Amino acid sequence: MFERPGGGNRAILVQLDFGDGHAAEDLAELGELAASCGAQVQGRVTGRRDRPDAALYAGRGKVAEVRLQVEAHQADLVIFNHVLTGAQQRNLERDLQCRVVDRVALILDIFALRARSAEGKLQVELAQLEHLATRLVRGWTHLERQKGGIGLRGPGETQLEVDRRLLSDRVKLLKDRLAKVARQRETQRRARRRAATRNIALVGYTNAGKSTLFNRLTGARSYAADQLFATLDTTLRKLYIAGAEPLVLSDTVGFIRELPHTLVAAFQATLSEAVEADLLLHIVDSAHPARQEQMDAVEAVLAEIGAAEVPRLTVYNKIDLSGLAPGVERDEYGKICAVRLSAASGEGCELLRQFLAERFALPAPVGAETQPT
Repeated sequence: MFERPGGGNRAILVQLDFGDGHAAEDLAELGELAASCGAQVQGRVTGRRDRPDAALYAGRGKVAEVRLQVEAHQADLVIFNHVLTGAQQRNLERDLQCRVVDRVALILDIFALRARSAEGKLQVELAQLEHLATRLVRGWTHLERQKGGIGLRGPGETQLEVDRRLLSDRVKLLKDRLAKVARQRETQRRARRRAATRNIALVGYTNAGKSTLFNRLTGARSYAADQLFATLDTTLRKLYIAGAEPLVLSDTVGFIRELPHTLVAAFQATLSEAVEADLLLHIVDSAHPARQEQMDAVEAVLAEIGAAEVPRLTVYNKIDLSGLAPGVERDEYGKICAVRLSAASGEGCELLRQFLAERFALPAPVGAETQPT
């Protein structure tokens, strides 16, 4: 049985193409994810397959190629840009003699690294434990052995049963704490509704520029960086726009393709800000080559959390990099459906403010109609 080492960050990346036509973009994103968690990428292995191999996901020939890369670079781990089963991960670690991390575990690790608030840490731990629960049997079958030794022989719980019970107890505790957080958020939302405050939520693919735009519009100093998942904890600030109703802007966690379901479930309290919003601003990196695929991934997550019907405005950000001109786009009814701007330079941001002023304009005072002469 391969004993997993506790450290090391020299990594080999593995990306297989199953015919979707986005292998190059997916491999580039995997490199960004790996860099976000501190991995030092030593090599990349690519290949084409019709379907995943049941035992090793990549097939024996490709695994042998990966093993040569591991040995040549003295790598500590191999990162697959795919979702592996527990059995596949176990088989790969046995053959490669190093740690194997799949896409889900990599994203969970980045979230654990970025979490700052108590709520964020609770949500990440819950997601990690629920991911681990699927691997206790399929991934590490040696845990099924009975404890041995003086005083520990005979009938009783196997190590697997003990681990499962302890994990279940911890998951229940975390869910109870997060339920309390959800109730607190709902109390805050009711207070905002009583004050007739409109809620606007920023959503979008990770690193699309949500936090930069949030700071530009509100004058806040939320952490913003050119890295994936720079923001995990939802931040709310008042947004002052002349002639508009009271507004609150919320900056939410970024989405990503194949966002782990365990993360979506764990972050329900945070993502509820998007579900309960009066308007979603879908921030898009207009300079990204896979812009449409990123937009589709965001729409898929919004549908999963129940926010598919919330009104939204598309904001094409980073026009300073894409070469687009600032402006607005209208639908067939003449309504503004998209705004082009740069959150970094501020170019075009006034157009977004004008849209919000019109969308949430204060109602005309009673009796303010023009009297006939």
